[in-house]
Amino acid sequence: MVKQPRRPEQDLLSASALAVFRLNGQMLEVAEGLARPVGLTAAWWQVLGAVLGEPLSVAGVARQMGITRQSVQRIADLLVERGLAEYLANPAHRTAKLLGPTTAGREAVQQINPAHAAFAKRLADELGHAEFEAVCSALATLSLALDALEDGSAG
Repeated sequence: MVKQPRRPEQDLLSASALAVFRLNGQMLEVAEGLARPVGLTAAWWQVLGAVLGEPLSVAGVARQMGITRQSVQRIADLLVERGLAEYLANPAHRTAKLLGPTTAGREAVQQINPAHAAFAKRLADELGHAEFEAVCSALATLSLALDALEDGSAG
């Protein structure tokens, strides 16, 4: 069997994937540490955060967050059960209700803000503001490129 040589693009894809997987774990650990003192989990905070601006369907939250509809549904049901979110009528769809935060859900997320701001400041100080912006831009660019490939619009 002839071994195919690795191409530089494969190495870049592998390196970026491994970095993102590690970063995901690190970010989840940070989010858990910020959310835990107010009685939330990182996943609950993520779903609540997705609907703070406007109510969304469970499928809409899943698309926005890049997670499965089933996992969002499970979390949404827990948030509703605990009074942190509520299901609302969806004028665009009879059966797919919208998820929105309750006052208690908004207050819980607000309680995270001081620790969130302090951690963001520490990270910005560590990276430098310009580098932090560059990292955010690079991650957004990578995400858009992956979306384009997934949609079939890039060949």
